[in-house]
Amino acid sequence: MAHECTGCGGCGMTTGVASHFPVAEMVQYQDDTVVSRTISDSEAGSLTLFAFAEGQRLSTHSAPYEAIVQVIDGEAVITVGGTPYRVRTGDMIVMPADVPHAVDAVKRFKMILTMFTA
Repeated sequence: MAHECTGCGGCGMTTGVASHFPVAEMVQYQDDTVVSRTISDSEAGSLTLFAFAEGQRLSTHSAPYEAIVQVIDGEAVITVGGTPYRVRTGDMIVMPADVPHAVDAVKRFKMILTMFTA
């Protein structure tokens, strides 16, 4: 029997059982804003879901960790080290640690952001 998310707010990843998540449904679009939901945050890294309304952005910033973006819906331009990359549903981009990057939603856009500290 599959284990399904019960909406408890936790990810269940440390319970010792497999977990199934309807990722695209776990964060909802809202007009004129960026919505985020942290699924896991520990010393080892973090996993965060984002939903961007069309035209919304995360301004240029950097992180001391490698960051992986997986696009689960929509379309955006992610600029890494000054180079823009157009990403769409199903795409993934890996951003090196300490390299400036920004996210611009071309259309409504959902992504999974995974960062590793090690």
